[in-house]
Amino acid sequence: MPENQNIEWKESWRDEYLKWICGFANAQGGKIYIGIDDRGKVIGIENGKKLLEDIPNKIQTNLGFFADVNLLSKDGLEYIEIVISPSSYPVSYKGEYHFRSGSTRQVLRGTALTEFISSKTGIRWEDTIIEGVSVEDLDKESFDIFRREAIRSKRMTKADLDMSNAELLDSLGLLKDGRLTRAAVLLFHRMPQKWMFGTYTKIGKFGKGSDLQYQDEIIGSLFMQAERAIELIYLKYLTAPITYENMTRVETYPFPKDAVREALYNALVHSRWSAGIPIQIRIEDDAMYISNECAFPSDWTVDSLLQRHQSRPYNPKIARAFFRAGYIESWGRGIQKIVDVCNEYGTSKPEYIVHSEDIMLKLSAVKIIDQSVSKLTSKAECSALNSALKMKVLKLLEKTPTLTQKELQEMLNETRSHIQIAVKELVSEGVIERKGGKRSGFWEIHK
Repeated sequence: MPENQNIEWKESWRDEYLKWICGFANAQGGKIYIGIDDRGKVIGIENGKKLLEDIPNKIQTNLGFFADVNLLSKDGLEYIEIVISPSSYPVSYKGEYHFRSGSTRQVLRGTALTEFISSKTGIRWEDTIIEGVSVEDLDKESFDIFRREAIRSKRMTKADLDMSNAELLDSLGLLKDGRLTRAAVLLFHRMPQKWMFGTYTKIGKFGKGSDLQYQDEIIGSLFMQAERAIELIYLKYLTAPITYENMTRVETYPFPKDAVREALYNALVHSRWSAGIPIQIRIEDDAMYISNECAFPSDWTVDSLLQRHQSRPYNPKIARAFFRAGYIESWGRGIQKIVDVCNEYGTSKPEYIVHSEDIMLKLSAVKIIDQSVSKLTSKAECSALNSALKMKVLKLLEKTPTLTQKELQEMLNETRSHIQIAVKELVSEGVIERKGGKRSGFWEIHK
């Protein structure tokens, strides 16, 4: 009977051990033995029969539940066994909520206490109603993204989506008594940050150590963040060295796009948004780190993540909407998909780093033969690289025709001369045409 997470030894009874009983009840239950020393040796107690009456009364009076208290004996020495079952509701002792974690007792406070009470009562953070915002205040583009992706993924049909936005929200379980929940606002409002601090995605490009070279914040609904963050990463933050297989030009990015996309979607769905901390994506030359706040299941380890496991989304309503849009699976296969994609891409296995309140995924860059712009000598290769830049410029101008060359330079992290050449060639080829002046003009795209 060794001392472990569910067993505690005490030499004699003290009323402060009610805190330990409270902690066991709030966790997975356990047993406390009175009359056993730290080495596990029974040393006995003198007032066993009195404790057999006093301890149950003190537990009931101070904690509000009954525990099984037994008087045992060994080698003529009596000792007490207190058996505590896990409670289905939050238990407090003098206003404090204690929790057994490993072999220690913790007092829950702040966000941890909020999450604990939510898990015990079944009232989730995402289901809380937000006052002062209506369906009419939600973002049309976010609904358009959802409908487009739901049809594309065949998770829903056009007939399924032939309903008003309010009816769609209701079908997704995002309304409560006809009012918008936090999940609804997070998924479909253009500025959920008005009500929920930190609900955005932050991207940063780093050199060595703490050398932050540039960064961006993706603000908007979760559907807008899911779409724009991936686009920005591959347009601005990553470059794809050019290689050739026979006469075919090949662009290979350092990180597989499908793996990055799956990791971002997982972070958006499972993030503990109540903490007020955004999704953080740190990009280095040889690694990418994607992290989010989380409440990691107490019975899971890093090994559990990398094996087959049940889908246990932290935000079920948000997860359901992302599933209907075709962004995620409902079988807990997201991490396995990331592993499979990395294997196929030829990069290292993804690494998960789990802390008490956050989880971080590390993706390693694939090894690519360096054929960067500075080392290309043939006219064909230089032309290919210039064509790639022109395509990036064109994509940005199609989305935002008012962009200036300086803005294009900053967004693509390119030199001024490269942008000028790309724009000049697009104009000479008749693909784009400048309309209006420098300040109020725009680029007209000719298909």
